[in-house]
Amino acid sequence: MLYTICLQDMEFKAYHGCYDLEQRVGNRFNVGLVITAHLGEVAEKDAVELAVNYLTVYEVVRSQMAITQRTIERVAQNIITAVKERFPQVVELECTVAKLAPPLGGKIGRVSVTLKG
Repeated sequence: MLYTICLQDMEFKAYHGCYDLEQRVGNRFNVGLVITAHLGEVAEKDAVELAVNYLTVYEVVRSQMAITQRTIERVAQNIITAVKERFPQVVELECTVAKLAPPLGGKIGRVSVTLKG
């Protein structure tokens, strides 16, 4: 059996961007994950140690957000790779990374990418 865990609206200040100024000044980013994993005996044994621990997932995301990249596509790819390495029971992971108020020369709330892996 499979189950889904959603982590929504994780917000970070980070230094991702294609412009040097973005990498110096930073910006606010929002990350969302939809994780599909094998349930195994998590529910039957009420065993948190067998589950995809969302506190650990948050820490993995936070550590990846601290690594400056030029594209948010690369950031999302790194998050997917790191979470799947930490939790082999993950079958699929959807990661959305949004840059809030990106510097595009006009008013825009966010720009985001979503990767599935």
